[in-house]
Amino acid sequence: MDEAGEADEEFRVDAHVKVLDEAVVERAKTRGLDAVVYAPHFTRLPDVRARAERFSDDELLVVPAREVFTGDWRHRKHVLAVGLTDPVPDFITLEAAMAEFDRQDAAVLAPHPEFATVSLEAHDMRAHGGRVHGIEVYNPKHFGSHNDRARDLAAEFDLPAFGSSYAHLPGTVGEVWTAFEEPLETESEFVAALRSGAPRRVCRRDGVDHQLRCVAEFGHLFYENSWKKIDRLFLSGTEPTHPGHIAYDGAFADVSVY
Repeated sequence: MDEAGEADEEFRVDAHVKVLDEAVVERAKTRGLDAVVYAPHFTRLPDVRARAERFSDDELLVVPAREVFTGDWRHRKHVLAVGLTDPVPDFITLEAAMAEFDRQDAAVLAPHPEFATVSLEAHDMRAHGGRVHGIEVYNPKHFGSHNDRARDLAAEFDLPAFGSSYAHLPGTVGEVWTAFEEPLETESEFVAALRSGAPRRVCRRDGVDHQLRCVAEFGHLFYENSWKKIDRLFLSGTEPTHPGHIAYDGAFADVSVY
């Protein structure tokens, strides 16, 4: 893994952020990024796409994506899908989600592998490895042991690495990025680069400020994963990414876990 460095010919992307507004865009540009992947929780794909388009410009490409929560809340597996053409809800089975991503030719990434109870594990990689196009080997919520394990998994399954800020807080955007060797101009080119395993390196900032950003993001984790929050979100079954929402027209009723 590389620390911060400059290479004008590279395409630098923060491969997973949860926040997006004018300040985030300005920060991304200041940090020298060419793109961010925007994948907010519990937000339907058309809304993600609309917001991504609003904040994209000639200097920064905002790529819409979905971090789909598969399985039930206590045994959920997060999977990051980039390049979706049709909405996919949360809280369906992992098998159904993977099949849908495959049908749509999306790039499928494994964020924070084997982290807590929210991630793809080695046995999931064995079952679905042919459908996974990359493993995250660094983000600010990880401890060093998590990063080491993630790198081991990437090597074991011969999958490309990626890194992201996984920013839930605006100040973390650009702390970590993935630098592709070749320039990419569009979402489709980026998805193709992910699916083909295009050469890249994972980079991050260092120093005290980076460590403080990591601490802040890890602290946010406790709120993000509270049962109280999810209980509030999914009580009625009418929330935007619940598989029972009217927008999905019953298409995922047979694979819903709630």
